[in-house]
Amino acid sequence: MGIKNFFKNAFSDMKESAKAQHDVDKAEFQAAKAEAKANFEENRFHNTFAKAKADAKKSWDDAHMTPAQRAEKAQTERDEKIAAAKERTAAANERIDAAKKKQI
Repeated sequence: MGIKNFFKNAFSDMKESAKAQHDVDKAEFQAAKAEAKANFEENRFHNTFAKAKADAKKSWDDAHMTPAQRAEKAQTERDEKIAAAKERTAAANERIDAAKKKQI
C-alpha cells in the first residue's frame, strides 16, 4: 500500500502543479497581449511620411548590401544585443544585492 499511495500522491501533486503552471502561463499570455495592444494603440496613426520614407531607405540599403557587409552588420547587432543583455544582468544583480542587504 505504501508504494500505491506514494504514486497516487505524486501524480496528484503533478496534476496540481500543472494546473498552477497553466494559470501562470495564461496570466503571462494575457499580459503579453495587453502590452502588444497598448503598444499598437500608442503608435496608431504615428507612421508619418518621413518615417515611412526612412524605413524604405533602410530596407533598400539592406537589400543592396554584399554578403560580407550583411554578415558584418549582423555581427555588430549581435554584439550590441549581448552588451545590452550584460548591462541588464548587471542591473539585476545590483537589485538582488540591494534586496539581500535589506533583508539582513
